[in-house]
Amino acid sequence: MTMIKIDNLTKIFETPNGPVTAADHINMEVPEGEICVLLGPSGCGKTTTLKMINRIIPPSSGRVFINGEDTTGLNTVELRRNIGYVIQQIGLFPNMTIEENIAVVPKLLGWDSNRYKARAKELLELVALDPSVFLKRYPRELSGGQQQRVGVARALAADPPVMLMDEPFGAIDPINREVIQDEFLKMQQELRKTIMFVSHDIDEAVKMANRIAIFRGGRLVQYDTPDDLLAHPKDDFVESFVGDDRALKRLRLVQVSQVMEPVAVVKPSDSLQTALARIEEHGYSRAILMVNEKHQPIGYVSRSVAQTTKGLCGDHYFGLKATTSPSDDLRKVASLMFNHDTTWLPCTDEQGVLVGRVTQQGITHYLGATYQRDALNAQSPHLHQVNA
Repeated sequence: MTMIKIDNLTKIFETPNGPVTAADHINMEVPEGEICVLLGPSGCGKTTTLKMINRIIPPSSGRVFINGEDTTGLNTVELRRNIGYVIQQIGLFPNMTIEENIAVVPKLLGWDSNRYKARAKELLELVALDPSVFLKRYPRELSGGQQQRVGVARALAADPPVMLMDEPFGAIDPINREVIQDEFLKMQQELRKTIMFVSHDIDEAVKMANRIAIFRGGRLVQYDTPDDLLAHPKDDFVESFVGDDRALKRLRLVQVSQVMEPVAVVKPSDSLQTALARIEEHGYSRAILMVNEKHQPIGYVSRSVAQTTKGLCGDHYFGLKATTSPSDDLRKVASLMFNHDTTWLPCTDEQGVLVGRVTQQGITHYLGATYQRDALNAQSPHLHQVNA
């Protein structure tokens, strides 16, 4: 179901030098419960488009639909009550406590004091701030990152179906930004709000978004899922904007479960001769994994040892360098492989039981398959001509 629909939204500013089109017939739809990130260089129209949704900037033409309702006929106050808004500068009222800041909109809506105070407490807990510590404090007593969390809490206060965020994490230092982004995504899994936010950071967009919109010169150039955007940039501008390392950026979007493959094993009681036979049978170049009686990986037997030594695997194995889980993303896996100088890792479930393995070759094949399909599709018209 579509929660936000933008239909030919256009904004033309009158300037002393004549009219300037800041947003030119923008069309896009954001499904319910998804995060859409607007990206592009300065002056491209992304912030103008965001601000037209809640009429901070009135559109010159076009329409905005929220949950199927044309907002053209709504008065501005009514419209904004259904939309949470978070800005980079946070905009907390300095003379109000954190509790009072969060309760601003609920008070306007006529909530009784018990209800809005309970809501403020609940939301502080949601954004990982202890209510007993922060409710009665003032904004000046909080760090920038803490103030940003309060800004998110205030936007959520009246439980709006839609949230708009203008570079919400841009003013926070990199370490705290990662933490707050992670907490925000965790919160979003529970709340399932429909969110549009402006960012200047492609890595942030890839991490946060279900869909990414790339703007240039007031036009929407490409609107896609992060993986499709990175794998299939529409033109040279998008390809340049997402960066030469776009294949590496895709690592964040793929989970181990998508590239995991079966793995042969030995047990401590197996002979090294058995280990060598299984290494050769399965085409392993360097080693075979060893598991205990619970099928938990405990080490590996190298090909060189199996070739030159007699005895049992349990007497001649090496400890594991690292493991991964099916829910880990490939960026983490690549980091582990680099750190431990290995080309494969065992995958275990929550009980530590072996469920498969992930290999450098498997990752390369997965990412490369997309580009191979592109190459085949590019050749297909020529092939059709030959076949004809």
